[in-house]
Amino acid sequence: MPVLHIPRHDDLRRAAATAIGVTLAAVAGLLLARLTPLEGALFVLLTVGGAATVSEPLVGLGLTLFLAPLWAYLRAEVPQVPAQIAQVFVALTLASWLARMLARREVRRPPSPLLLPLLVFVGAAWLSLWDAVELPVYGLPELVKWVQVVLLYLFTRAHLDRRRLPWLLGMVLGVGLFEAGVGIWQFGLRGYGPDHFAIPSLGEGIYRAYGTFEQPNPYAGFIGMLLSLAVGVALESVRQMAAQRRVALRAGLFLLIALVLGSALVMSWSRGAWLGFGAALAVMTVAGPRRARWGVALLLVLAAGFGLLYGAHLLPASVAARLTGFTAYVRFSDVRGVGINDANYAVIERLAHWQAALEMFRYHPWTGVGFGCYEPAYRDFALINWPIPLGHAHNYYLNLAAETGAVGLAAYLLLWAAVLWQTWRTTRRTVGLERGVAIGLLGAWAHLAVHSGLDNLYVNNVHLFVGVLLGLAAGTGGAESTDGR
Repeated sequence: MPVLHIPRHDDLRRAAATAIGVTLAAVAGLLLARLTPLEGALFVLLTVGGAATVSEPLVGLGLTLFLAPLWAYLRAEVPQVPAQIAQVFVALTLASWLARMLARREVRRPPSPLLLPLLVFVGAAWLSLWDAVELPVYGLPELVKWVQVVLLYLFTRAHLDRRRLPWLLGMVLGVGLFEAGVGIWQFGLRGYGPDHFAIPSLGEGIYRAYGTFEQPNPYAGFIGMLLSLAVGVALESVRQMAAQRRVALRAGLFLLIALVLGSALVMSWSRGAWLGFGAALAVMTVAGPRRARWGVALLLVLAAGFGLLYGAHLLPASVAARLTGFTAYVRFSDVRGVGINDANYAVIERLAHWQAALEMFRYHPWTGVGFGCYEPAYRDFALINWPIPLGHAHNYYLNLAAETGAVGLAAYLLLWAAVLWQTWRTTRRTVGLERGVAIGLLGAWAHLAVHSGLDNLYVNNVHLFVGVLLGLAAGTGGAESTDGR
């Protein structure tokens, strides 16, 4: 007599999964057949990347970091692709992380020493929007950026442990290498570029590197922060080589990464980034030795050596002129009525926007004109010869004073004081890769602090990287992840 076979639950589940998979594959195939190659690639990215993000949120973070700096390039060159596609993966990554915690009933937060100062700054920024100009278009998007910084800080901190640290580091520096490669190609290998990026003093066909940022200065600021991170790890690895030969490979790898990133930084021809990285090197030199006084002594020796090279005119003339020309940017003066010519146009334009920011602060000293609202408020404070806003004041501190007043500027300075103190403490109590990362982050913060005096680096989704780097700063030190795995 025949026996009726009743499939087990596992068999039914596998059969259902197979049927669903075959159906989805058929639908995807039909869709891809009707899409252009670009639309097909975007479809595959969203479906495959989205599925991988749901399975493993760190995959989503990697896709977020790779896609984030493409915003300006996609907007200018590939309008068919949504410029803010990285934001899709930000949302998927954070939603997947939250869903996993809810499914396990383990909504926990690891120790987050930088959370309070971050929230204080976000609160001050929110307070400035109570009477902001054009709130939906300018104010809210800028506030959302810093909410994303907080969330990515928490996400990175929650996922950071000794096993994942190399992977997170690789994600960040991998994007930096890609951007550096694009910049090196733009500088001298492509042979053409925007006329206003040409560097005639270096020869025909040489152009400033700008990566996918479409602007050299924010691109250089991004490269400079990641270069600091690579240099910090490389220096600590070299220091360890005498005791542990197995770190020689790591030292060589990070020195190579630093060489590529450093080349792109030079090729950006960005004065602000050069000054920023000089500050980063100074801070890392002090933090490198276990005893800070030896670091200070080494810094004095290096500064003396640089002074001798400059005094003996051994630096390339074009580089020396670029470095010393920054003095024009560190003076405050009333530029109304100043004669404008080709030689002083860039300097006067920047000083005019500084002056407008100071006027905004004078009329709104406590909470400013509204976070992110410098551009729409500019028309009421513009100098007569400079009616067109640049989008920001080209000095982030003045920009914050104008937009958020004394309250917001104080909160921002408090935040970075806490970040610097936390990172410095980590350099004193860690070893190996973790200490190298902490030293590099200290350099990155120094670069951001100095370069921000000449520009706004929180553009082109760089704030997403800042959130991840803050998570590294708070979590580096051997703390185990508490995401439930």
